[in-house]
Amino acid sequence: MLKKSLSLLLIPGLFLAACGGNGGSEGAGGSEAEDTSVIGPDSEEATELTFWTFNEQHIGVYEPAVKRWNEENPDRQIQLTAEVFPIDQMNNNLRLALQSGEGAPDIADIEVSHFGSFLEGDVQFESMNDQVEPVLEDMVEGRLDLYSKDDNYYGLPYHVGATVMYYNEEIMDEAGVDIDSIETWDDYVEAGKQVTENTDSMMTTVETTDQFTFWPLIAQQGSDYFNEDGEVILDNETNVESLQFMNDMVHEHEIAEIAPGGDHHEEQYYGYMNDGGAASLMMPMWYMGRFIDYMEDLEGKIQIRPLPRWEEDGNRTSGMGGTGTVVTNQTEKPELAKEFLAEAKLTEEGNIDLWTELGFDPPMYSVWDSEEMGESNKYYEYFHDDIFDMLLELNDEVEGLNITPETSDVTNEINTNVLNSAVRQQSSTPQEALEQAAESVRSGMSE
Repeated sequence: MLKKSLSLLLIPGLFLAACGGNGGSEGAGGSEAEDTSVIGPDSEEATELTFWTFNEQHIGVYEPAVKRWNEENPDRQIQLTAEVFPIDQMNNNLRLALQSGEGAPDIADIEVSHFGSFLEGDVQFESMNDQVEPVLEDMVEGRLDLYSKDDNYYGLPYHVGATVMYYNEEIMDEAGVDIDSIETWDDYVEAGKQVTENTDSMMTTVETTDQFTFWPLIAQQGSDYFNEDGEVILDNETNVESLQFMNDMVHEHEIAEIAPGGDHHEEQYYGYMNDGGAASLMMPMWYMGRFIDYMEDLEGKIQIRPLPRWEEDGNRTSGMGGTGTVVTNQTEKPELAKEFLAEAKLTEEGNIDLWTELGFDPPMYSVWDSEEMGESNKYYEYFHDDIFDMLLELNDEVEGLNITPETSDVTNEINTNVLNSAVRQQSSTPQEALEQAAESVRSGMSE
């Protein structure tokens, strides 16, 4: 049975291919959107719903949802106007609109590390319980818990975000390593030594300006930035040892190097990987689209496998990243907006679209072994066709995340201070870097 309940504390108080746009439009506070897309019929009979997002790629799942909705509801036609903003601008726009009581869209995306701050005080989103509860048994419940408060579900997820290892099998074969023989992180280090000895590639890369090397390593072991009571545990033993492991891969074992550009989403990094710079990469499933969009020379070479275990019977994955889509309380058509959002995110068709349109591992696990999920598409053509067979093996191994209003503060500390000082500069030990960051966050919480 799929693990559906991931531990979460939400304290009260807290990527790119879309249809063509028709120019910018004015959002909250007069801030201009980067792009606007209009989906659906342009007629007086259609009700316009507005949608704000920071990720143009996300619009791809709403195009088929609008088409289905309008075919099934001829008397309740909708037209979706989707606006794309830079994430910080969108968060500021949305916060200002909610605080002022006007200017908010009907529907909006909120990235997981910022979601808790929007739940402070009186929640200004519509509860989605009526839509969620009928399908809850078919969902990875912890992905919904990330966007809940006081037994109310407010945000609907795009994916599970299972973290996996992407192996360049061509490099691994040249090094004489069978990727299926790598079962533990010790095995991974030894395989990395073979790669660096027998090829011109490194085994992997680590990020120093983003958290998707560090956070999965600790979450895989059941640790996090906060515990279930909202207390900062950033500097606990597991986290210190995991950061030391990152440091050791680079500076002691010399099987890893810092990602060109600092993280795995930089143009120079895509070029580095496309040229065979590293034999493997740890990132969530949603990173598949980055390979297809920016590393086309690796098509047919990349194999996806579970993460190595830290210990016998340890977890082989962790759920990372996420975005919750909400219906704001300023919508003039709350039932229509909620029912449409449920069509896009809580139906079998919508969850299959999350895979076929976006390449995301959908949170409705009951579709993972459906016939449609196995049909040939660009993801299977680039990678291989047993991806969801592998995920079904991992469905009990996703540990929960404890998201709080201060999660974004920790993320900032990790991305700007901790990884740079402990791994890139080595100006602090992992313990010193994490203790300093933890104290900074604790001080801010006590003010």
